[in-house]
Order: sequence, then C-alpha cells, then structure tokens
Amino acid sequence: MTPEEYCQQKAAQSGSSFYYSFMFLPPERRRAITALYAFCREVDDAVDEPADPQVARAKLEWWRREVAQLYAGNAQHPVTKALVPAIGPFNIQQQQLGAIMDGMEMDLAQTRYPDFESLRTYCHRVAGVVGVLAASIFGYRNSRTLEYAENLGLAFQLTNIIRDVGEDARKGRIYLPADEMQRFGVSAAQILDAQHTEGFSRLIEFQAQRVKSCYAEALAALPAEDRRAQRPGLVMAAIYRTLLEELRRDGYQVLTRRTALTPIRKLWIAWKTWVSA
Repeated sequence: MTPEEYCQQKAAQSGSSFYYSFMFLPPERRRAITALYAFCREVDDAVDEPADPQVARAKLEWWRREVAQLYAGNAQHPVTKALVPAIGPFNIQQQQLGAIMDGMEMDLAQTRYPDFESLRTYCHRVAGVVGVLAASIFGYRNSRTLEYAENLGLAFQLTNIIRDVGEDARKGRIYLPADEMQRFGVSAAQILDAQHTEGFSRLIEFQAQRVKSCYAEALAALPAEDRRAQRPGLVMAAIYRTLLEELRRDGYQVLTRRTALTPIRKLWIAWKTWVSA
C-alpha cells in the first residue's frame, strides 16, 4: 500500500463530511488535502483511543518527533510521506501542524472550558488552523480567504461540539462554556448524567445560534474571486449546515444519540453545491 493509498483509506473509513468535499478536486490538490486530513485523524486517534492518558501523551509525542522528521527530510509514517510533496507547493508549515497537535493535547489536560474565549483557543488549534491549511491547498488569490477559512473551521468545530455533547460527556469532557451553562441553569452533573432539561434545550439552542452566525460571518468574508477555488469548503459548509438543521429538527437530543446524515445525502449535497458554487 502506497502512502497515498493509506491516506485515502483513512479518509474513506472515517465517513467524515470532509471526505465528500475532496472528491471533485484535481488529483494533486486531492492528494494533499487527503494527506492533511489523514494526519489530523492520526493525531486525534492517538489522543482519543488509549485509555491511559500517559500512553496518549507518548503517542502524541511520537507524532511531534515524526513531524520534525518530516521537515528534516526523513518522514517515516505513510501519512507524513504523503505530506512530503504537499509541503512546498501548498505552504504547509511545521508550526501549523504543531498547533494542531497542541489542540489535540488540550484534550489530555482540559475537560472543561470556563467561557467561550477559552473554547475558541481550542477550536482555533484543532479546526481553525486546519481550515487555513485547507484553503491554501484549495487555492486562493485574496488573503481575506484565510479569514473565511479560519471562521469556517470554527463553525465546523462548534457544530461537532453540539452533535457530540453526549459522546464527549461519556469521556468526561464538556466543551460547552461553563459560564453559559450556569446562565441557563445547567450543571456539569446533569450533562454527565444525560439529563435533557428545559435549560439544556435553551443552552443548545443558544450554541446553535452562535454557530449559524459563524457560518454567516465566514461566508460573508469569502472574496468572490476565490469562491470557485474554495468550493470544497462550501461543500463542507452545506453538509454541516444541513447537519445543524437536522439536530434542531431532532430536538437537540444529543445527550443520548448521535445525529448523522447518510452517505448518499452527503454525496447529493456535495454534488449540488459543487456545480452551483
């Protein structure tokens, strides 16, 4: 199996909405974004899969060394080997990959966020930086496109946080800002016990309204001359906004179940958005 095949398999197996946005890209850009996505999946799995936090830290430290090896010209892992031809043409910087790993490491040290600003720092590292890198791979002429990409990454991560409240709670993590939980009368114990109260419904609706604003802000910042190049991001936005609407229709029953779109629906949204963008 070649490094490119390994990354393709990693992306396809995830079933992520991101995979569907890559399908229509030219080969060079598709290989680059697939390798970047596979890197994110690998480091995320390194943190999430081990039951022992020390094992997770050791795995993440291995990836830090491997990224250093990548930029020293001695990549060993299939994912870093696949990233080699993308680094120069798409300006993938070592510090950016390091920031992504910093964000993943936060999950080992922090399970609560006092306010939205502290949560934003986490989102910037695990999603905003990825958005900027993705925009560079897709191609842009106007630097405002990077602002769009950062905001879109934030919107994606906040959508994931809403969708995964219950799943994260079962891992002992709560990504909802503590001050906002207090405002709506929702305790950490209620979330950890999967108690869907009226206050919880209002809390999640408040989060959803913020996410909608993030999407609107991001899309408003995308310069017209880069819209066609950035179609993969627009595909992801269309899929994620549809998911957010499904969560609303489902009554935000996120504590006990995980709402998802079917692959065929994601593919339909992807094709429709691509041809109309």
